[in-house]
Amino acid sequence: MSARLTSDLWVSAYLTRLRLADIPVYVTAKGDPTAGAVLVKVALLNGQARAYQRSFDLMADTRVWVVLADGPEPEVDALLTRQRSRDPDLWVIELEDRQGRTLLDQAGLSD
Repeated sequence: MSARLTSDLWVSAYLTRLRLADIPVYVTAKGDPTAGAVLVKVALLNGQARAYQRSFDLMADTRVWVVLADGPEPEVDALLTRQRSRDPDLWVIELEDRQGRTLLDQAGLSD
């Protein structure tokens, strides 16, 4: 079993990486600082958005980021609101990027 970062430390590092890449980012909901799950929404600035959640891939025995929702931004926002109402410990990070960059596939963020 490997040690995991606390949610607030991971979010802090993620925000720093996004800012260094000049990707505007906002924490729209703060969750549990120790073990809260994190959802990431990227607004594509054309009325569309995509939301990601972390999941466990049993076949690869690793944690991966998967698309939770993809479509019109109001629909993605509504889904995130429903998720947050069910789990108050949930973090929601929102970024804006026309290219849809999230950096979630980069080393240190993807695992």
